[in-house]
Amino acid sequence: MDALFEIKGMTCSACSSRLEKVINNMDGVNHASVNLATESLAVNFDKESTSVTEIIKSVEMSGFEATEKIEGTEVALPISGMTCSACSSRLERVLNATDGIVKAGVSLPGESATIKFNSAIISLRQIRQIIKDIGFEAGEIQSAQDAQKNFETRRKQNEAKLALMKKKLIYALTFTVPLLIITMGHMVGMPLPDFISPHHSPLGFALIQLFLTMPVLWFGKDFYIHGFPNLMRGTPNMDSLIAVGTSAAVVYSLWNLIEIVLGVDPQARAMDLYFESAATIITLILLGKFQEGRAKSRTSEAIEKLMDLTPAKAILLENGEQISTPIEEIGPGDNILIRPGDRVSADGTVYDGHSEIDESMLTGESMPVSKSEGDAVAGGTVNTGGGALKVRVKNVGENTVLSRIIKLVQDAQGSKAPISSLADTVSFYFVPTVMTIAVLSGLSWYFFSAEPFSFALRIFISVMVIACPCAMGLATPTAIMVGTGRGAQLGVLVKSGEALETAGKINTMIFDKTGTLTYGQPELVDTFVASGQNGEELLALAASAEKQSEHPLARAVLRAAEKTGISLPETTSFNAVAGLGIATKTGGHSMLLGNQEYLNRNFVGGLDDKNARDAASSFESAGQSPLYIAKDGKLAGIMAIADKIKKEAPATIKKLHALGVKTVMLTGDNEKVARTIAKSAGIDEVVAQVMPDRKAEVVNREKAQGRKVAMIGDGINDAPALASADLGIAMGTGIDVAIESGDIVLMKGDLSGVLTALALSRATVRNIKQNLFWAFAFNVLGIPVAAGALYIFGGPTLSPMFAAAAMSLSSVTVVTNALRLKFFTIEN
Repeated sequence: MDALFEIKGMTCSACSSRLEKVINNMDGVNHASVNLATESLAVNFDKESTSVTEIIKSVEMSGFEATEKIEGTEVALPISGMTCSACSSRLERVLNATDGIVKAGVSLPGESATIKFNSAIISLRQIRQIIKDIGFEAGEIQSAQDAQKNFETRRKQNEAKLALMKKKLIYALTFTVPLLIITMGHMVGMPLPDFISPHHSPLGFALIQLFLTMPVLWFGKDFYIHGFPNLMRGTPNMDSLIAVGTSAAVVYSLWNLIEIVLGVDPQARAMDLYFESAATIITLILLGKFQEGRAKSRTSEAIEKLMDLTPAKAILLENGEQISTPIEEIGPGDNILIRPGDRVSADGTVYDGHSEIDESMLTGESMPVSKSEGDAVAGGTVNTGGGALKVRVKNVGENTVLSRIIKLVQDAQGSKAPISSLADTVSFYFVPTVMTIAVLSGLSWYFFSAEPFSFALRIFISVMVIACPCAMGLATPTAIMVGTGRGAQLGVLVKSGEALETAGKINTMIFDKTGTLTYGQPELVDTFVASGQNGEELLALAASAEKQSEHPLARAVLRAAEKTGISLPETTSFNAVAGLGIATKTGGHSMLLGNQEYLNRNFVGGLDDKNARDAASSFESAGQSPLYIAKDGKLAGIMAIADKIKKEAPATIKKLHALGVKTVMLTGDNEKVARTIAKSAGIDEVVAQVMPDRKAEVVNREKAQGRKVAMIGDGINDAPALASADLGIAMGTGIDVAIESGDIVLMKGDLSGVLTALALSRATVRNIKQNLFWAFAFNVLGIPVAAGALYIFGGPTLSPMFAAAAMSLSSVTVVTNALRLKFFTIEN
């Protein structure tokens, strides 16, 4: 069983790594993955051995808060029969106490209830019955909370959180700046009033520092509220480091303040206070956290832009009237009007009108697409032409292409890449190790050097403060969030962090031919008619026989017959043999249509005719697929069907070769046709006359040679091969894209999207490595300096305030570097 939880209280990668390890060690848990960037926990577990409740308890024992996230099961129901707040309160209490209901909120003024429930435990019908048993009535569902509303809620929460962080930062700065002026000003000759001068009034000097420091500590109280409890549990995190370090500075300073009050060498003690260090550390970390939060909020801009594409209202066509209607009230089967300049309100099919539609938000293709009667349109696209379109709605809400894309990108942004495992492992042990180093460094300087206690304390604080592992935890997820979002804008949908990382390692690319290397729209280009046969009759028989077939060659024959307008005889029986051909009873004749092998198996005569052989050979040499047609046991003719190679194919294959990628083409066509097409495209290797179920064997053969293999196909009959490959890439066709197929989906069906996918992968992985380098570099270089390693050789020490600035800078640097991926473009 799979479950997803929202986690609160994580502040750094040490938190996420520790929590992930705790949950993975639970009995019954098969796999657990924590994502710091999205503050979520995904768990696969055996419900016979453990439960959601037990997992939540384990999370809470680790010092965090967990709430189960259940997708698609939040409903709003109108409630009748409530007359006062006692009614709403009672209903809310009963619903929240019901097993399977995660959360329920009842509004008396709105006469409604919003209920989030686990459909595996309780059904909506049962919830209705509970409401009825209490004495109320539940109406029909008003609306479900879809991904867009969830995202909007989260965005508002983040905005409120940032606003609060900004307020705390401003207040902290208000007290810290004068504190620094008072404590540091006299060092640069800045005069101070006698009543707060360290030389004239040591007590006043100390008290004003305490007065200015205490509010700053209050604004940073969350560090202490979370840090010390985690330390007591034996699970310290970033907050623990800050809490212990600043508390040490404050306690030491308070002791010196007491000695000043007692008259113990007041002037010396006044010059040995660290109030300003504690206040400055808190303020700098608040500043860093605010900048980090603001930068992180920009990592989901791609989704925000997609979210903003759906218009709030649609123009409903009803009884000859145009009615402006909220999009939530539009349903399948409704007719809507899309005026020039309007966004398409929902997925549907044009039944009247002609115009141009900008689909760049879906496919990344900048050129508008012509739309007329019978063409499909997608919600969120824009009518950029001069005509109005009348559209019959097909999909709304979470079923639209746009909503599915948003969901896919959100899932990808919450996933992990294998490269993140190193940072997760290091982060788990990092904080305890740092605390140990800080204690040992402080004690060593105190006991084994001539330096005073204040120096040892400063070393201890500096090590504690500089070693925050936040940057390590942000290194991978921020890059994945920005990278996958950018991919969606470019028409490349990446389903997971693992797929994004794998794409950059591919060294063998296997292509399906039809619909991938070619346009997938074969046309009848030539016909050989056997002696004694009639060409028009042959086309009519072939078209009728192929009418029930879904094969691309069959559709080519049908289109050719439709163009001539000939009438088709009746087909009374139909039998297809995958990869070979069909047998039918058409117009009173026994018909066989397929490749030469199929006709040979059925002992068809006339295949050895020289004219037939020459025609077939000529077709194959031109890269045209021969379709053999037999009537009543004898060859009646051969149709030449050609599928044009995509114009971008040769250039794409050439660039793949330049990247060191081997290319292979799979096709059910015969060897001669396959090699002709492969030569035109520049493909390295051809595997012809391969059945759909054998494509996976070719993939596994390449993998057995130790190669990283990507399979690219249409996502339908190539499904086994896509699943077998290290990376499955599905070719989309604009708004008809099958986003469920493959690890990566190329939205616009353009083969050059492969290059974009590979380049985006390499750019993202490179960005992650840069992030990890800077994250580790800050700590690997900073900790020894903070511990006094340079001071031993006559170098400087690291002030705790500079340590705090460096720590904050490391996180901001990592997030800012990840944001560079927003501007990724592939070089031509």
